[in-house]
Amino acid sequence: MAPSGPVATDGPIRPMTTEGRGGGLRVGLRVPRALFSAGQLAPAVEAAESAGVDALCVGDHITFHGGQGGDGLIQAAALAGLARRAEVSVAVYQLALRHPVAVARQLVDVAALAAGGLVLGVGAGGEDRGEVRAVGVDPATRGRRLDESLAVLRALLTGEQVDHAGEFFTLDGVAVRPAPARPVPLLVGGRSEAALRRAGLLADGWLGVWISARRFTEMVERVEGVAADAGRAAPRWRHGLQVWCGFGADRERAQAALAAEMEGLYALPFERFARWCPAGRPEDVAEFLAPYAAAGASDVNLIAVADDPMAAVTAAAEVRTLLA
Repeated sequence: MAPSGPVATDGPIRPMTTEGRGGGLRVGLRVPRALFSAGQLAPAVEAAESAGVDALCVGDHITFHGGQGGDGLIQAAALAGLARRAEVSVAVYQLALRHPVAVARQLVDVAALAAGGLVLGVGAGGEDRGEVRAVGVDPATRGRRLDESLAVLRALLTGEQVDHAGEFFTLDGVAVRPAPARPVPLLVGGRSEAALRRAGLLADGWLGVWISARRFTEMVERVEGVAADAGRAAPRWRHGLQVWCGFGADRERAQAALAAEMEGLYALPFERFARWCPAGRPEDVAEFLAPYAAAGASDVNLIAVADDPMAAVTAAAEVRTLLA
């Protein structure tokens, strides 16, 4: 989702309580696409884990803006097979473009490989309506499809038989077994009211992007308020932030590389994103993220860009150390 306009940043940041949440800030790295090759992925995973990165993350698109993308669960399986300690995270996955039964099967199998655990973040997508239509989905239905898919997926991940008759899917005694030995947290990304309600009613947490720390706090409170109003027993909440960032010897060079990467992906001018995308040295990125940590973010996924993809791995680890 591209940012639609400025968000106010004035006013105090209120620290969130940590009751019901995992302790400590987890810093993850979106593994650069250039490192997904037979010769480079294993050294990158080893370097990230050795440096202390908490999570290895991937995105997901099928055919974005003319064919770009990468299958999030296939890439997650590759990471899970290599990682010894780090959590593997998919964020955000285009669940509305898949069948939830097939996704449940994939999640169970990938979770079994992930020694450090697996997390799935989902979103409604829609920035490229052509991608949605390409797989036979009406873009106007993607929000409703995602709600239904997420409810079905949660039920299937228990390992129990599921009966379901909905607008898009019908299941008659369907089960996907065995249930994951370690539960797979389901998070929702998005800044709309529908996304916040979806997170509060159906997910284990929320993922923000392109917002201020103050707005982050407000949206988390909204998510948890929706859950409370519905009488839902609060899960072990995980609320996080996805951050595009550039690393380099100086801010200008780092930002130039970041701008080129984002404009090539989103087909929008970098100025639409710049205020939420720190660039420069690891110290600069950590300084930008500190208010979000103070606001109670449990997870930060760095979508890092650098001239050398391996340099992004090293820089992400330095950011983690600084935030710790």
